[in-house]
Amino acid sequence: MTWIPLLLADKSAALRYLVLRKLLHKAESHDEVKELEELRFEDPLIKNLIKFQNRNGSWGASDILGLRLQGTLRNTAHALIRLGFLGFNKSFSPIQKAAEFLFRHQLENGSWPIKNGKPTFKHPNHGEVISPLITTIPLRALAMCGYAEDERAENAYDYLLSIRAEDGSWPTYLSPDGKVGYQAVGYRQLPNSRLGCRSNSTGAVSAFAYHPKRRSTPDVKRVLDLLLARETKDRLTLGFEAARYVGIESARGYLTYYARFDLAHILNICWRVGATLSDPRIANMVEYLESVKGSYGLWEYQPKPEASRWITFDILHSLSHLDEEGEWISTEPRTKYKSYPRKPRRY
Repeated sequence: MTWIPLLLADKSAALRYLVLRKLLHKAESHDEVKELEELRFEDPLIKNLIKFQNRNGSWGASDILGLRLQGTLRNTAHALIRLGFLGFNKSFSPIQKAAEFLFRHQLENGSWPIKNGKPTFKHPNHGEVISPLITTIPLRALAMCGYAEDERAENAYDYLLSIRAEDGSWPTYLSPDGKVGYQAVGYRQLPNSRLGCRSNSTGAVSAFAYHPKRRSTPDVKRVLDLLLARETKDRLTLGFEAARYVGIESARGYLTYYARFDLAHILNICWRVGATLSDPRIANMVEYLESVKGSYGLWEYQPKPEASRWITFDILHSLSHLDEEGEWISTEPRTKYKSYPRKPRRY
């Protein structure tokens, strides 16, 4: 048995619609596609999300929706990410309202504030700092819904490029003028980078990956190359991002937003940025994914198996777009990575 009947038998009209459109490439005029396009609005995944949208276009924290981020801005951004993943764009009125809510709170320099209209916050060791992740989440949300080339979004992309570390990555924290970066620690360390933060760099590359022109620039490819230097294969976190898209996993955390290293998410970034199977690290990633695929053609999401069909759709969609060869060139050495290297004993 293949994955096709299993995915098309799912109770979610939204998933069945995506399978027909993005995996089986059925035309909009196809009878079943037209039927599911209407039925998906009754899918609880979409219906409940729209139901809880505020009049001003925002979403607040909600355990029911799996929105547990700090602040209305970030919860609204994640709700937009969910709608973008589900195939909606800026022609959908709830997305229009949410996008305008985010743009209303955007600061003049293109960034978004952490709270109370302030772009900085007090760090116990570094004083007033900014963090790229505050901007990358709403920017990624807008890009996923078709606003990447909006002038206001372009301003945010330019802002992110202006606050990079020396090697082109994004640090955890920077001074308010963006000139001084502070080193990440532990799981957030970016391999082969002195100041790079994996969480912040993943967020930034994820935002750039949805821009039709900027996603394949040398600046973005450089940071993806650094991200690929971490070659760990964490089975339990495989598919976490897709599970979070649909609310089976909750969206929570700030610097921990990308704490889990999800190979399915990295694969999604790879094909969008233009990385190819000619890179041995990506070829090994695909080989590993094939080795953990179930006998029925599905990838099980081990923490919550009810997300498995969504994970399978996401991985299959990425694999279908990944090229054998292209203009991708890696300059990073293959490095054994450890989040917390063991300290030598004193005695």
